[in-house]
Amino acid sequence: MADTKQDAIALLKADHRTVEELFEKFEGATGDGAKEKIAKQICLELTVHAQIEEEIFYPACEGKVEEDLIKEAYVEHDGAKVLIAEIEAGGPGDDFYDAKVKVLSEQIEHHVEEEEKRMEGMFSQARHAGLDMDALGDQLRARKEELVADYTANGLPKPELTTMTDATV
Repeated sequence: MADTKQDAIALLKADHRTVEELFEKFEGATGDGAKEKIAKQICLELTVHAQIEEEIFYPACEGKVEEDLIKEAYVEHDGAKVLIAEIEAGGPGDDFYDAKVKVLSEQIEHHVEEEEKRMEGMFSQARHAGLDMDALGDQLRARKEELVADYTANGLPKPELTTMTDATV
């Protein structure tokens, strides 16, 4: 596999591009079956991505990246998890299904921008802090493979929120 040499940031950015493409496909999809299939793929990709960032990447950034950026990222993840749970529980026939996917897309677009900003973004700060991006990339990739296999076989877990203590999902 050619992507086995991706460092942490290249892997996370590749995830971002994958999800952006899926959101575009959803926008152009017709028919409930197609929409639901794409939405479920979006939910899987985002659930795995958020989990590997929270388990591996964000802890590695602690003390090396602006604390506010990390805190905001956790809150943004929690907001996405709530919408993902709603999308997973619903279906294309629901009144707000398309709207939830659209709002999730907009939230993720903002989140990606915060991580990928050229100078002050989280990825830029992490790289300038001298984190071992190759080692982090290996950890992220291994965990991602485990999670994708697990969630593909068993479905997505109930979301664990980091910052929203009273939210119900």
